[in-house]
Amino acid sequence: MPDGCWVRPGHSVAVRLDEPPRVLGLGVGVHGTTGPVDVFRLPDLWQLHLYRYTAELLVDGAVHVIRPGRVSLVPPGAEVRYHYRGRSEHLYVHLRLPRTGPAVTLPVVQDIGELTPAVSETLLRAVASAPRSPRQADAEVWSALWRLAELAEPAGRESRPHASFAAAVAYIESNLAGRLAVPEVARAAGVSHNHLLRLFRAETEGTIVAYVRRRRMERARHLLRESTLSIPAVAAAVGVEDLQAFNKACRRELGASPRTIRAGG
Repeated sequence: MPDGCWVRPGHSVAVRLDEPPRVLGLGVGVHGTTGPVDVFRLPDLWQLHLYRYTAELLVDGAVHVIRPGRVSLVPPGAEVRYHYRGRSEHLYVHLRLPRTGPAVTLPVVQDIGELTPAVSETLLRAVASAPRSPRQADAEVWSALWRLAELAEPAGRESRPHASFAAAVAYIESNLAGRLAVPEVARAAGVSHNHLLRLFRAETEGTIVAYVRRRRMERARHLLRESTLSIPAVAAAVGVEDLQAFNKACRRELGASPRTIRAGG
């Protein structure tokens, strides 16, 4: 059985990204110089391409238009047929993906829009690092795949997580040590207070305040168990300046006092 599996032949694939891929080949491919059509398969490897040109791509007979800023991810064994319009360059990666772990559904071809420069830079770092550090190349490609997965619609969901929800989470995670007011989070996410509340209910089945409280206590538990920071310093690091309030929060959210958590309780 090949790595991963088809979801909708020619249109979407299921990939597993809990472990890094193994990159077997990558670089800048130049095509269309000896003829307008290429037809081939990679029997055992996935193909990841970031395009810099406009052409037509058929994946096992399914037609896709490719143009600058589009990415394709083709599974092992699929026949690809390119119809070029002259000299054509793309970034390519040939790789193996893990066979186990939860699956993420990605389109075979997707437009990554404003992410194009960032993904291109990541893949170019992979190209540059591969000769001296193959595992760094694996890590760079892994990062690029996760960026693509964030854009794709998760299986079984009517729509992908709203970009404003991701922006809000990024703002919260970067400011857990400070004062986090919901209106400020909404402004950082570029949406109204009420809209952000609806997004959090849809994505977490809870409120923004509950999410912040949970993340602060998860970070506190980590610092109490894994670091030698003083308990007041841990409290400050998660945005709780009052030690009595921190003690109550630990008992409520983590089920024990800070000292008991530090001792391994």
